[in-house]
Amino acid sequence: MKRFIFAVLAVAVACSPDQSKNGGNAATPANQRSGSVDLTGAGATFPYPLYSKWFSDYAANTGVKINYQSIGSGGGIRQFSEQTVDFGATDGPMSDEELSHAKGGAVLHVPTVLGGVVITYNLTGVTQPLKLTGPLVASIFLGQVKKWNDPAIAALNPGVRLPSQDILVVHRSDGSGTTYVFTDYLTAVSPDWSKGPKKGKEVPWPVGLGGKGNEGVSGLVKQTSGAVGYVELAYAKQNGLPSAMIRNAAGNFIGPSTETITAAASGVADKLPPNTDYRISIVNGPGANAYPISSFTWILAYVNQPDSVKGRKLVDFLRWALTDGEKEATSLDYAPLPASMTAQLKSRLDSIKLGVAR
Repeated sequence: MKRFIFAVLAVAVACSPDQSKNGGNAATPANQRSGSVDLTGAGATFPYPLYSKWFSDYAANTGVKINYQSIGSGGGIRQFSEQTVDFGATDGPMSDEELSHAKGGAVLHVPTVLGGVVITYNLTGVTQPLKLTGPLVASIFLGQVKKWNDPAIAALNPGVRLPSQDILVVHRSDGSGTTYVFTDYLTAVSPDWSKGPKKGKEVPWPVGLGGKGNEGVSGLVKQTSGAVGYVELAYAKQNGLPSAMIRNAAGNFIGPSTETITAAASGVADKLPPNTDYRISIVNGPGANAYPISSFTWILAYVNQPDSVKGRKLVDFLRWALTDGEKEATSLDYAPLPASMTAQLKSRLDSIKLGVAR
């Protein structure tokens, strides 16, 4: 309930009628924004419950108001690239091609927290978490496994009374970083998936219904008996939906939690080269307790900030997020960054140049 209240408050305070008209493909031009808003951003729904709280707390502490449109990573990258927002947010890092089209020049990827993508489902009478493997999840989303009592599912879940019910796949209908993380994982563990849909923020889904945002997918799963979908952990918890245990690279069935998501990133920070651009994947990583569908989520900022006032506000917010903001992560089911990475990122923010055009 607390997460729901934060999200509602953020929408009520941050979103204006003009933004509702613009939808997910265009934002209000910078020179037409309300003077009551200091910064505007758009993108990932994956970290939205946490970002909503961050923006609310930051406004209360500093008076700086941040308007954020939770429209999906694909839409956020497009708006950021067109410079119609001051920053973007994504769960899938920008590709080299996307970076080449960014009108503001060089882009800094700033990891903010870690999150987990969970496989959630609606099965009446099944009270314990289902156990699934990556290849089996791929087969379900490819439409190859069609019934909940399929022998492949039953073999992993002895003693569970699985219904003879059709599986209804629910996926994202919009360009999505959550989709990128999920399909990045499936590509890593399933040859059939890597030959077929592959990974991306948008992929050609073989079967299923589409929902917009993590909110749309979790809503469809919650109201549809027999449904299965993928959402960020906070959305599954917020909607009272179960999360499957997934077999990791070490062969253990692991459920998603802040501890197991943190374990997925263990050692990554210490191995990053000094010149890293932070566009890294940690899906199906090593570690006995690592949850295999884990990822960083990023805020996108231009290295050259022509508006020195806005640039300073953005840098100050990012520094706050990497210090005070990180302390709020676990309360909303996100994992904070490793301390060594946080220190490195705060130093990297010094590379942002204020009052300098592209």
